[in-house]
Amino acid sequence: MTEKPSEDLRQRIDKWLFFTRMVKSRSLAQGLLSSGHVKVNGTSIRQPSFQVKAGDRVEISLERRDLILIVKSAGERRGPYEEAKELYEDLTPPREKTERLTALEQAQRAKGSGRPTKKERRETDRLFPSAGDGDLGSGSDWHDD
Repeated sequence: MTEKPSEDLRQRIDKWLFFTRMVKSRSLAQGLLSSGHVKVNGTSIRQPSFQVKAGDRVEISLERRDLILIVKSAGERRGPYEEAKELYEDLTPPREKTERLTALEQAQRAKGSGRPTKKERRETDRLFPSAGDGDLGSGSDWHDD
């Protein structure tokens, strides 16, 4: 009995997504398909039983990124990443670099925004000396009848 090489085989799209490590489980792959987030050769695929073959273009809309992959071969198992990346060619454009703030820059605030610092509060109290004396318990207007 002769077996065809894996390049000529077709494979279910849900299994292929699982074997390429694009999703953590086949049930997650099926959910991704049923919600319409996967396109093969420009056509939205909603059936997990759809067969992909070498040369198909698979577009996946994940939560934080969109992937464009070309199927190289069908998988035989969910192996390590090094083995999984042999199943596809990644045509996804690189992400744009976003300027990230350092922890120090995130911790600093613009003057006048947010709650006042202790120093700013003292300066305000000097401007309005009677505003900070609002002690409710010691006022002479308060009587128990």
